[in-house]
Amino acid sequence: MRVPYNYLPFQFADPEPFIAEWRELITSTEFTLGPYVDAFEKKFAGFVGARHVLGTNTGTDALILALKALGIGPGDEVITVAATFFATAGAIVAVGATPVFVEVEERYQMDPAAVRSAITPRTRALLPVHWAGASPDMPRLMEIARNHGLRVIEDACMGPGGSVAGRHPGTFGDIGCFSMHPLKPLHVMGDGGMVCTDDEQLWSWMGKYRNHGMVDRNRIEFWGVNMRLQPLQAIVASRVLDTVHHSVAERNRLATRLDDQLRSLAPKIVVPPRPAGYRETFSLYMICGESRDSLLRFLVERGIDAKVHYPLPLHLQPAAASLGYRIGSLPLTEWQAARLLTLPMHPFLGEAQIDYMADSIRAFYQREP
Repeated sequence: MRVPYNYLPFQFADPEPFIAEWRELITSTEFTLGPYVDAFEKKFAGFVGARHVLGTNTGTDALILALKALGIGPGDEVITVAATFFATAGAIVAVGATPVFVEVEERYQMDPAAVRSAITPRTRALLPVHWAGASPDMPRLMEIARNHGLRVIEDACMGPGGSVAGRHPGTFGDIGCFSMHPLKPLHVMGDGGMVCTDDEQLWSWMGKYRNHGMVDRNRIEFWGVNMRLQPLQAIVASRVLDTVHHSVAERNRLATRLDDQLRSLAPKIVVPPRPAGYRETFSLYMICGESRDSLLRFLVERGIDAKVHYPLPLHLQPAAASLGYRIGSLPLTEWQAARLLTLPMHPFLGEAQIDYMADSIRAFYQREP
């Protein structure tokens, strides 16, 4: 049986609805920002429950834009996690600040207790990650930030469609950042991103900075750059947004079915806790497994597109060498990285494929040594 990781051929099996709207856009010649981007921004703001949303060219741009809007730069420290994609720390470095990596907990999310001990006089902000589409304990992290006068930028790139204590990921901090990379819950045909905020001054500044600092076609208020979301992608994003709640609900249904079967394989397989009050998007379905690399090969041989996100955490990457971390700096992060396995999880899978993955993992551990 084949269990594909990539669901895009199914998602875009019928491109005609997108092409029809693209034809209207081409006729309108509204190719730079304009009504299509405006309409999507308003629609996404309503979806997440934020006052303001701005589309950006990428999720990485969204993170950089947020950091710059909060005045974070050289000499500043930003606390984040090493269990995430490169862009999280890369954005911090891109504005001249220093990433400070802290430990995660058993759900692969930022550990609030570790944050408290990492705060120094140079700490300016927290950058928690809603990693894999799960969420950290945002109420506790916000309390820590308020008590220490810190700003909060949320990397909610995998968060569209999730919730924490009834609120959407990305709406707790000063600015929330989202990605529309093709393998995110809300995706486009290429790259795209958004920032959201309830702060009108931040929204106004970011709206100018992402468009060269322009106040009109003849004047710039300050030096900015081009981080604009393309109208072609805004059309795709708006149509896909209509499917996100259904997609996330189906991912949760299938993930629960897989969880129930894999928990019986403990301790060889460790399924992370799924606490009440958290709705995950399952952008990545991750577990920890003994003999991970051998298990990965076994599953791939059986037609299951399993992957690893990621075998080398950020604090041990060559790019982080100057930051002073070494093996043993973040023991739980490193333990998880050596065991994490990502299994296919998307609404185009069937129950038979879910059961096949569980049966295959069970078969691997039942083999003769």
